[in-house]
Amino acid sequence: MGAGRGLGIAALLVGLLGAALGGGTFVYGKEAYRGSTVTSKSMTPTYGPGDRVLWERVDGSEVRRGDVVLISMPERYGPGVVMQRVIGVAGDHVACCTTVGSQRRVTVNGKPIAEPYVSQGDADGGYPPYDVKVPEGRLFLLGDHRANARDSRAFTSEDGGSVPVGAVRGRVTDSRAVPGLLVSGMVFGAVMVLVGVGLGIGAWAVRRRARALVPPPPPWPVQPV
Repeated sequence: MGAGRGLGIAALLVGLLGAALGGGTFVYGKEAYRGSTVTSKSMTPTYGPGDRVLWERVDGSEVRRGDVVLISMPERYGPGVVMQRVIGVAGDHVACCTTVGSQRRVTVNGKPIAEPYVSQGDADGGYPPYDVKVPEGRLFLLGDHRANARDSRAFTSEDGGSVPVGAVRGRVTDSRAVPGLLVSGMVFGAVMVLVGVGLGIGAWAVRRRARALVPPPPPWPVQPV
């Protein structure tokens, strides 16, 4: 193998792998995750105006009770996305409210649900009682600040106030593990590219040194003795 050829091959491989890792991680992160700024008080105290939230793009059929989702329903809420919490999924019977001890509670399939996220423990927010069954392919959503949210309760005459799963644009995540891994992948990819550049420079230097050590040809033909 010629001088510096091994280093050159290593430089190419490391550089290409680094570019693939860093670029692939960036593209995946850009497609799979989005960031948004909260603009309303409907999800306080969990998320308030000005809070920056990270959400992953998921199909509406993947969300579960308790998930906070972003939905797009221009015909109901106008342009843009709205953040609400999933209370009921297809087939669930959602009603409000029943009294448990001294508190009013939302029930799902006849069982009061724990909602520690609700603002001031106010489960109904002054809305009239409701008793709905969530149709197939739809979700029943509420805001965490029940007295300051225009959610499924305001539209119970339309499919029980539910929204189609197709309206879901993403699910909010509080985990920083995935963003951390994405950043790490991009940084590691960039480091590999720099290492590849360094190896390439080393290969060039080795080849140049090897050429310098080769003696120049004599100025006239030499006949063997």
